[in-house]
Amino acid sequence: MDRSNQTSPGAGFILLGLSAHPRLEKMFFVLILLMYLVILLGNGVLILVTVLDSRLHTPMYFFLGNLSFLDICYTTSSVPLILDSFLTPRKTIPFSACVVQMFLSFAMGATECVLLGMMAFDRYVAICNPLRYPVVMSKAAYVPMAVSSWAAGITNSVVQTSQAMRLPFCGDNVINHFTCEILAVLKLACADISINVISMVVANVIFLGVPVMFIFVSYVFIIVTILRIPSAEGRKKAFSTCSAHLTVVVVFYGTILFMYGKPKSKDPLGADKQDLSDKLTSLFYGVVTPMLNPIIYSLRNKDVKTAVRNLLMELLSMTLEGRSLHI
Repeated sequence: MDRSNQTSPGAGFILLGLSAHPRLEKMFFVLILLMYLVILLGNGVLILVTVLDSRLHTPMYFFLGNLSFLDICYTTSSVPLILDSFLTPRKTIPFSACVVQMFLSFAMGATECVLLGMMAFDRYVAICNPLRYPVVMSKAAYVPMAVSSWAAGITNSVVQTSQAMRLPFCGDNVINHFTCEILAVLKLACADISINVISMVVANVIFLGVPVMFIFVSYVFIIVTILRIPSAEGRKKAFSTCSAHLTVVVVFYGTILFMYGKPKSKDPLGADKQDLSDKLTSLFYGVVTPMLNPIIYSLRNKDVKTAVRNLLMELLSMTLEGRSLHI
């Protein structure tokens, strides 16, 4: 590539977002803000009940608390920036902030993929080997499993972000996205990005492909075991313990498949519409899944519903009587 137009990223990047659709910006500001508040409230409540309610001090709810914390971190790394861009005419982001935002979104996304796989293993042991569950999924096992999920996601993010940020950039540093999405950033590079592409493909195989296969195999064994249960009530009870996780997995990976697997339009006249569609799909992917996770677990899990109800009653009692919180 011609390096004559190479520019320094020191001044930052310009995020296009929905600049070409100012009317949509105001509407989506209100919508995304409400969804973000629901994310903070829903996931915050789930974290509280998994910490405060002793009945939820089990591996499954420990992973769920990690998932809720992860969803808060993931959305907080991008949503405030998106909301600000909806209200700011000049949508600039400093280079350092772009690096941090890219790092956090990468780390949280990869960690969630691994964590969902760990949760599938937890459900496999609970249903297929219930007698060994307390031994296999002891605290000495499930805490390192969660820590390794975070470590793997953070390591991958360090590799991908550092490789991207070492590249020279060309032109006016305009990113055609809401955030510092790595593919949009790589388009500005004045150098060969084949190493970056190969690295991302390998990371996608490890953090998307491997967990999906692991979850698939786990649920094959789970379904076979459930079908062998003689009573309908027993089958229903067994399936209810993993239905929430399975629903979250379908929503999470289904959205990814829809976002990256849909065919690209070859019609030049439809390029703008497709660009807008891709942006909105990416935008809602970043907020819909974290918003649905606590709703799914609250609606489909009796223990969580009971714990949330107890928490709300305790908070109401605390407010009325001025007592300290006890669950």
